[in-house]
Amino acid sequence: MQTVNDANKLRPAPPEEKSGVGPRLRKVLFAQESILALILLLIVLLLATQSDRFLTTRNLLNQTRFFTETALIALPMTLIIITGGIDLSVGSTLALSAVMLGFSWKFWGLPLELAVAVCLLTGIVAGLFNGLVIVYLKVPPLIVTLATLAIYRGFSFGISQSQSVTSFPEGFAIWGSGDVGGIPTQLIILVIATLIVGVVLARTPFGRYIYAIGNNELGARFAGINVNRVKLLIYTFAGFMAGVAGFIFTSRVLTTRADAATGVELDVIAAVVLGGTSIFGGSGSILGTILGVLIIQLLRNGLQLAGVTGDSTVIVIGFVLIAALLINNALRRRTVAR
Repeated sequence: MQTVNDANKLRPAPPEEKSGVGPRLRKVLFAQESILALILLLIVLLLATQSDRFLTTRNLLNQTRFFTETALIALPMTLIIITGGIDLSVGSTLALSAVMLGFSWKFWGLPLELAVAVCLLTGIVAGLFNGLVIVYLKVPPLIVTLATLAIYRGFSFGISQSQSVTSFPEGFAIWGSGDVGGIPTQLIILVIATLIVGVVLARTPFGRYIYAIGNNELGARFAGINVNRVKLLIYTFAGFMAGVAGFIFTSRVLTTRADAATGVELDVIAAVVLGGTSIFGGSGSILGTILGVLIIQLLRNGLQLAGVTGDSTVIVIGFVLIAALLINNALRRRTVAR
């Protein structure tokens, strides 16, 4: 009997006993978001040594005023890319929505509140149109949104006649340059939107449908998921958020410009992909996207304060993005191999 007990003591523990805190902790440490947070911390510490103005509360809060529009658009872009799609028209939708806000207020004589509603409705219609063409005409998202990028921008210039609308009421600026208790108003809006979208993606059936479509669209259809409705909703949502971003942008600069947000779609896609969302679909998170936005914006701001400007800033940011992605992918492969 003693021999049997001794043998049991020498026997290796079952797999479930070995898989304790260690593997779980390693999984958390090597998660996409953890790696990005570490990269963000290193970037902040490095840039703080280059300028004493960088790591200050005033500067960091001020930066939230500049990346809010990008981050708001990046939220629905995350959902779209997880499904394997893309939306290149978000910058043009932002500009068109902003132009419609100013046009309806100044030339239609609408109250400013209704003009804001027109702005949001414009974004919704633009996003809905993208979704309808993609879903029912079966045109690839890249082609559709590349075309509407030009169409919506053309509408912006045509409606505004290249003229800016200014002289907005003073109270209108609270949404773009005001604060509540010292916290920028648009940061509060962004936090609320991020929490809502993050919960929907991670904790609801709708979020699981999005991941399922990105992993295997045909399989999702056979599983009973209404793929067309899901896609239509997320592209419409992207238009709505571009409209919200257009409203906040107009409130911040107190003018409407047909060329507003030119190229913002590239920043949005870069942030989403840097945040770990696969361009092939099926994986991604809202937290990763927000970390991607922060890395790009703080890197840009820190380099400017350090005296690196113009093309040099773009080059440095590009190399840092590539390096971050390579390090991230290498660490994730190492984790999977274990």
